[in-house]
Amino acid sequence: MNQEQLQKRYLKEFLTAMGAYVITLIISVIALERLNLPQIIRFLVAILPVLPTVFVFLAIMRKLRDSDELQQKVQSYAIMFAAVGTALITFGYGFLEHIGFPKFPTIWIMPMMFMLWGFSHSYFWKKYQ
Repeated sequence: MNQEQLQKRYLKEFLTAMGAYVITLIISVIALERLNLPQIIRFLVAILPVLPTVFVFLAIMRKLRDSDELQQKVQSYAIMFAAVGTALITFGYGFLEHIGFPKFPTIWIMPMMFMLWGFSHSYFWKKYQ
């Protein structure tokens, strides 16, 4: 499979999973706000949006596995940068919480990691072109 076909397959899988994520997120938020559900059901509804993210990760992993060596190298650097950057930011902020900074909502860790991954991917892709 060439890189163009790989990208098309990835976008189809990724966008489908992200669409499912958005739908389950909306359903989850509305149900938790408006319905008086038993605690176990509230738990299941609250984590419902996690299920489509599994398919997002599977799409990403499949694309990385099937990419050429240059793309794998660029992605490896970008992922390492995102992981270390996220770790340093959250670790450092944890110390700031001890001096009165507000608690950092953990729900923002994954979006932060993806943002750093995207920025660093652009940087490393340009570097290796």
